[in-house]
Amino acid sequence: IAFFCWPLMPAIGYQIKPDGSHPPLTRASPFGSRKNSSILPLDMVEVLSVTVHCTVASRFTHTVMTSTALNKANSSQEIFFEVDLPKTAFITNFSMEIEGQIYVGVVNEKEQAKKQYEKAVSSGRTAGLVKASGRKMEKFSVSVNIAAESNVTFILTYEELLQRKFGKYEILTRINPKQLVENFQIVADIYEPQGIAFVDAHATFLSNELLPLVEKTVTDNKAHISFSPTLDQQRKCPECDGSLINGDFIIKYDVKRASSLGDIQIVNGYFVHFFAPPDLPRIRKNVVFVIDRSGSMAGPKMIQTRVAMESILSDVHPDDYFGIILFDSSIEPWKQSLTKATEENVDEAIKFVRQIYPRGTTNINDSVMKAIHMLQDDRRNKKLPERSVDMIILLTDGMPNEGESNLQRIQQNVCEAIGGNMTLFCLGFGDDVDYSFLDVMAKQNNGVARRIYEASDATLQLQGFYDEVASPLLSAVDLRYPDNAVDSLTPHHFSQLFNGSEIVVAGRLSENDMDNFLVEVLEVTTEYITLHSDSTIHSISTFSPNPSVDLLLTKDRSVKVTLRDSVKFVILLHKVWKMHPYHQDYLGFYTLDSHLLSPSVHGLLGQFYHGIEFEVGDQRPGEVPEKPDATMYVKGHQLNVTRGWQRDFRKDLKRGKNVPCWFIHSNGTGLIDGSAEDYIVSGLFKTV
Repeated sequence: IAFFCWPLMPAIGYQIKPDGSHPPLTRASPFGSRKNSSILPLDMVEVLSVTVHCTVASRFTHTVMTSTALNKANSSQEIFFEVDLPKTAFITNFSMEIEGQIYVGVVNEKEQAKKQYEKAVSSGRTAGLVKASGRKMEKFSVSVNIAAESNVTFILTYEELLQRKFGKYEILTRINPKQLVENFQIVADIYEPQGIAFVDAHATFLSNELLPLVEKTVTDNKAHISFSPTLDQQRKCPECDGSLINGDFIIKYDVKRASSLGDIQIVNGYFVHFFAPPDLPRIRKNVVFVIDRSGSMAGPKMIQTRVAMESILSDVHPDDYFGIILFDSSIEPWKQSLTKATEENVDEAIKFVRQIYPRGTTNINDSVMKAIHMLQDDRRNKKLPERSVDMIILLTDGMPNEGESNLQRIQQNVCEAIGGNMTLFCLGFGDDVDYSFLDVMAKQNNGVARRIYEASDATLQLQGFYDEVASPLLSAVDLRYPDNAVDSLTPHHFSQLFNGSEIVVAGRLSENDMDNFLVEVLEVTTEYITLHSDSTIHSISTFSPNPSVDLLLTKDRSVKVTLRDSVKFVILLHKVWKMHPYHQDYLGFYTLDSHLLSPSVHGLLGQFYHGIEFEVGDQRPGEVPEKPDATMYVKGHQLNVTRGWQRDFRKDLKRGKNVPCWFIHSNGTGLIDGSAEDYIVSGLFKTV
């Protein structure tokens, strides 16, 4: 992203300076000044105000950072503006106000921006460029020439879709004015239609004296946070000019998650669907840790890896299975197959990782392939639970220089071997690793890559990543939307949903009638396919709730459907004995409030909601003594029926109640209107 703030022709709507010039660019440092390549003292530039105003609506942040600086020198100087912003944020506007005139920046795509930035610098124009800055932040910097005793106001606007991790959203603002500021303020306003579960605000620079200045007001679905210290409150000590304000101001919050399994927000013809079902049981996982022990891992990296692995192994759930593979020029598995995480096995594995010492070169290809084959062999030999997910976590600090060394061939080998049946996570330790290689390989196999920085907290970084993926809740999740209502969608298939995270899908609507906007959420596992949910719908523009259909997933494989807060259905997954000659698993639909439906309701079930007239006679022995046959007289037809029992789950979802019934043969021919083929559709929420 680059910003070009030189004035253009008035016909385009931009103002130009009276002399037609534009402010030149030099390298930037926070609110400093430069003349003839020498840095002038910061006291020649006074920061008059710093204001950060963050507005959050449905996890989407809109942040405006405004700062005014004064050139106190008796000659023109260059004033610099530098901002750290989250890497997941994107700048939507940058402008400067100088001597009453406003210069608006132009935002460009990254690669184009870099070329135009260099061109602008060489021609003396004012430009800014965003560059990486640390683990979570990127740095935007710009400088401008300001006349003596004049001021400049910088206005930077950026937006960000917050990502949920560990059950909360985080708004991070980095502040470092490097001097006392007369008017300093941080304000955040949060609005969440679902309701706000909690809000916490703190800062890395907060002292006991500053802590009470963080004001927080929270209602059901709104929160207001502000922090506005005076000049004296900013001082490091009563007689000091140095400022305490230097660090991160962090707001964390989460939304209320009722029994519904999703929330849809709609505005201006677009929708966004947030999916984070509460109280789902975790899925068992099978994980193989592939650890680089090559010579480049010597020193603190190896020590921190051993400590991290001890902690990670201690946290592996007792129902999970795990394996360990060490690699350098050779491949050394701890065991030839995965092992259940019993206390004895974990203790043995910890003793094993304590003996890891660096040596040799780096063979990434063969080590990852070994992990893949280990999982595949254990699956084939039924050593792993049927309903479980398979994952590989690779940790390396360098480039492959043993065995296969062509990066693209390694990626191809791994992708073909995995075949979409497991997830690969890649951790790149330090600056020497080819992170783009790991990033591509992870994404090709439904995973993510993460850079581990060489620092004293590397152990915590490793543990933190494992904690994110330690508790899968769903695997192979598909979110499906009605074809006749949606024009386009962001990715809506996800390899897994982890505890504390959230799936987000956005799309464009083709019609405004949302009464029949049904969302189908499927989880596909090795054992079965489960219909999980529909969603509660809200309107972003007015934020007035407009629930259409709500589904509640219970732990006994059932879904409770509510239409417009009135009519309720229960959908149960009935499991049939696997050796049965012809019966298969099926979904049972049970209506709880048929009396609330219109008399015009029809369909496979609806045609019976208001009763039918029939008689049963000529009872006679059937093929099974306790199940006699009879003749049913209905709709002008004589049907052969068989007596039986069926469980009614309307009141007791777990056990049901036995009720007598008559089974109609030949797919209900003669009882239902039309034929059975008339009621077959391609999906539960499809009409044709």
